[in-house]
Amino acid sequence: MKEKNTRRTDRKVSYEDVAGPKSAPAWTIATSIGLLLIAAGTLLPILNGRNAIYRDMPDTFKYLFTAGAAIVLIARLFNTYKGKILRLKRLYRIELWSAIFFCAAAFFMFYEKDTTRNWLAFTLAGAAIQIYTSFMIPRTMRKALDGEIE
Repeated sequence: MKEKNTRRTDRKVSYEDVAGPKSAPAWTIATSIGLLLIAAGTLLPILNGRNAIYRDMPDTFKYLFTAGAAIVLIARLFNTYKGKILRLKRLYRIELWSAIFFCAAAFFMFYEKDTTRNWLAFTLAGAAIQIYTSFMIPRTMRKALDGEIE
């Protein structure tokens, strides 16, 4: 039976080299809380079921969304990647861009009172980036630990 040809190198890579120093768990918790606030602020007007979202509904969903976007942005700014893998550094920087998209969506919630298109578009863009990085960061970390990525 032939062995599977892998790209592993003889050099051992430690977990600390790949993941970098541990960040404070407070930033991870803050990110989770912020993303939950963003989800609540997005779902409240959608589940309301009215055609005129802004006219009949109080503005609490705007403030929930904005607070969540600000919390996620601050948490992403202080939770940076300090490891040695350049690809992971770029993925963590892309996560920061998702927080910036959420903040742009919060701006358009208050700027355009009658239109829902812009803030929903920025929210979907931020969510798509967030979903992409949530799959790619563990995959890239696993490949780096296996020695496939330097």
